[in-house]
Amino acid sequence: MTDTASAQLKRVLHLIPRLADGEEHALTEVAAAAETSPAELLRDLESISERFDAPGGFVEGVSILVEENTVCVTANQFHRPMRLTMPELCALELGLSMLRRERTPAEQAPIDRALGRLRDTITHVPTNDRHEGTRYADLGASGSADHLASLRGALSSDRKVELRYRAGGATESSTRTICPHSLAHAEHMWYLVATGDDGTLRFFRLDRVEAIRVLDETFERDGAAAVRVQETGRAFVSDTSRRMTVRYSPRIARWVAEREGQPLAADGSLTMEHPVADESWAIRHVLQYGPDAELIAPPELRAMMSKTLRSFGGVSR
Repeated sequence: MTDTASAQLKRVLHLIPRLADGEEHALTEVAAAAETSPAELLRDLESISERFDAPGGFVEGVSILVEENTVCVTANQFHRPMRLTMPELCALELGLSMLRRERTPAEQAPIDRALGRLRDTITHVPTNDRHEGTRYADLGASGSADHLASLRGALSSDRKVELRYRAGGATESSTRTICPHSLAHAEHMWYLVATGDDGTLRFFRLDRVEAIRVLDETFERDGAAAVRVQETGRAFVSDTSRRMTVRYSPRIARWVAEREGQPLAADGSLTMEHPVADESWAIRHVLQYGPDAELIAPPELRAMMSKTLRSFGGVSR
């Protein structure tokens, strides 16, 4: 795809301040300045004015008038520098802190600099009653350095590990003996790739490990699974041949296509196959997009989807 969400955002941020003077501008000249076509320019302007959570057609404070050959934009916000409220500043700080937890030490330096400037700004913002109710929050470490060192030692000596682990959604931890094959970085998290007594390949998130004990028993390590994780960049490996076909509507298809590295159809939609190792995951994946995703095949999964929607009182597609 030649046009991405980031490219469109860059054009919009470049164009609106230049156009927001209340004067008429020739569409061809504006498009040339943005190094795009008049049709693409109109789509950019349309994306600004479209709202799905408010009456369609306008964005408060931004007026866009498009005539046959001209465009006129009035946006008073761009007449002065943007100023964030205290809750917005605090939300930005929390978001940067979360991002920092997901990055390696080498990637944390620029985030730390941004956090330093942001916190300095927050301390200089005058306090008033609008800031009441703003609460402080922090995140736990993304993984213990001691646990990471123990796992690396076990990997280097091909020794089994006794792991106390709390799975996602579980209220209590459990203890299990595993064979660690590799550490993999996927989806911005560290994972331990391991097999249990039944030989099933599993992934353990490092931040959910509560305790580690390296055992004396050794095993033969297999790094093939970890290689596949590194190639796909995801903590999901399955040899299943089962697939499901999902169609994403043009409203959301571009973002899915960019993430998956797939081309869009002529109408802007995206139809692609996904491996299905877990039927519950497949249903959740489609439902998260609401009416903008349709499960096309296989028939048995469509039947499960219909049953799930009926249990919610919804209408099946």
